[in-house]
Formats: sequence, structure tokens, C-alpha cells
Amino acid sequence: MSEETNLESIRARIDALDDQILQLINERARAAEDVARIKRDAGESGDFYRPAREVSVLKRIRDNNPGPLKNEDVTRLFREIMSACLALQQPLKVAFLGPEGTYTQEATVKQFGHGAGMLPLESIDSVFREVEAGGAHYGVVPVENSTEGVVTHTLDRFMNSPLQIVGELELPIHHNLCAAGDSLEGIARVYSHQQGLAQCRRWLDVNLPQAERVAVSSTAEAARRAAEEPDSAAVASDAAAERYGLNVLKDNIQDGAVNTTRFLVLGQHSPPPTGEDKTSIVVSRANKPGGLAGLLAPLARYGLNMTRVESRPSHEGMWQYVFFIDLLGHVEEPTVKRALDEMQQLASLLRVLGSYPRAAD
Repeated sequence: MSEETNLESIRARIDALDDQILQLINERARAAEDVARIKRDAGESGDFYRPAREVSVLKRIRDNNPGPLKNEDVTRLFREIMSACLALQQPLKVAFLGPEGTYTQEATVKQFGHGAGMLPLESIDSVFREVEAGGAHYGVVPVENSTEGVVTHTLDRFMNSPLQIVGELELPIHHNLCAAGDSLEGIARVYSHQQGLAQCRRWLDVNLPQAERVAVSSTAEAARRAAEEPDSAAVASDAAAERYGLNVLKDNIQDGAVNTTRFLVLGQHSPPPTGEDKTSIVVSRANKPGGLAGLLAPLARYGLNMTRVESRPSHEGMWQYVFFIDLLGHVEEPTVKRALDEMQQLASLLRVLGSYPRAAD
């Protein structure tokens, strides 16, 4: 058999497989419509997005993946299939920290797929308010970076919000130096979000020591400004560079090999347990010796793994603090519930911010 004949045979097989895939995807979509119809007949009128169900489906797909496609590629494909099917049931509207082209938008697409309606907003506070008011089903905001630490505005906003954390995801951050020109020469200023500038401090010190660094509201806003100013550059993403027609002068300029941002998904109600969950709480106790140690003692007593603790001013008195704590487990699990009940007896404030599926590896 000649090479050309062999190629034609393989291509014919690929065409036949594509036809089967198309048929199966549409069968899945019809099944999703049947699910929506059953839920509506039963009186359900809320959104049909179920984070715990999606986590279960994606975990099963990864566990059963025989290759050669990588798990992350398979996850991305099935996320988009589920997103398109969910849009047939009921289109979601998801608010995120904009404008378009930000890393938060990239995280939103990773979590919800392209089938969701995307609503870019100008601030973290605006995202909270939009979801609180019912203008969006969910919101996505950054909460911490592996290099620069916590996003304090996100934590502070939870102090006066009824919203729950319904999910989390982690996104590797790759910063690029982008500009309208094609050279580092003549760059007088560099725009980015303050976190972006901080995460690239070492590279900027060495390569653009003379350039002014200007913090703006987002990396996408930085790209927009750089596109309008020939002597400016932006620290931004590939997506922002493409959207605003910039050249990538240097890629991966972040300090350190690992630079990851964690994002939270905001909603009205926490999902049920999946078996691989995390619970976030905010807690406070009178400022006295051993106060924090006493608060945390029930977690150790019940063998719970605390993955993060962050202190923030309470805004209710000088040197008064609240503590944001993440721990493994779901609030409906007996050991977690008992530990939090004991902490409640010791605390002047304890509020569960949400129990939700942990970010997938």
C-alpha cells in the first residue's frame, strides 16, 4: 500500500470518528435537555449549574483517560462540552474582574467554559455586588498569588457579603512584556496591575531599570494603554496582547518558575460534599494571650488539616483582627461540624464562607 493510499485510509477513519463524536455530543446535549425538563417539572427554577456534579464527571473522565491525550486536555474538552450543554438548559451569566483579556477572564473560561455569558466588571467590589443583586449567577475573583500573597480586597469584601464560596481554581500565570513596537529601546513606562509589576520586579530591574512603573486596574487595562502610547509597554497576558494588537517582546518574565494565582467562585449557596472539599471560615476572638491558639485547638483535636490562615484588621477597633482560615473537609462532615461548633463557643465571630470542591490538580 502506497503512502498516499495509507494516508487516505487514515483520514477516512478520522472522518468516520468525527461523525460518531458529533452524534454522541448531540445525544449528550439532548440528555441534558431532558434533565432540565425533569427539574422544571419538579418545580426547580434556579440555575442548573452543579459544581459538585461537574467535579465528579471530570474526575471520572480523568481517571478513565487511556491517553494519548493528557488529562488537562481531556478536562478542557469535556468542560466545553458541559458548558455548551448547560447553555441549552439555562444560560449562565458569570461576572468577573475585567476588562476582557484579564487573567480572571481566563480563569472564568477555565471554570465555566465558553458557553457561559461573561460579564466583565471594573472592580472586585462590583463583582460581589452584581452577584449579590442577582445580576449574575456567579462571580470569579482572585484571592491569592503564590509569589505575592493574598488579595486583601477580596478577603475584606467577605466581611459584609452574604455570598458563599462555591468553587476554587488555580491558574498558572505567565507574564509577558508587550508593546506596540518591536524593541525594548525607547520604553519610558511599563503598565500593569500592581500584582503583575510585583511579580516581575526582578526582570524589570535588570532589563528596564529606567522605565517608570505605573500600576493600573488590570493587566488588560495596561495592554490598552500600551497600545495607545508608543513609548509604553505592558506586563500582560497573551490574550490581552492579542486583543489590543501588541507584540510580545519577551515572554515569561515573572520572577520564579512557579507563579500561580488562586481564584474563588462566588455564589448564593455552597454545593454538597464531593469527598475532596475545602471549607473557608472567618473567625475572631478577643485580643488576649493564647487567643488564636485556643481558637485553632479544635481543628488539631479532630485531626483537620488547616491549609491557610490569614489575618486582617477587623475595622471594628484598633489592633482587632479577624482570621481567614481554609481547612480540608466539608462543613457537613461530622468531624468538621464538631470542630466548628467548638470553635463557635470560643469565638466572638465565626462565619462559614463556604464549603466547595478543591481545585483539581
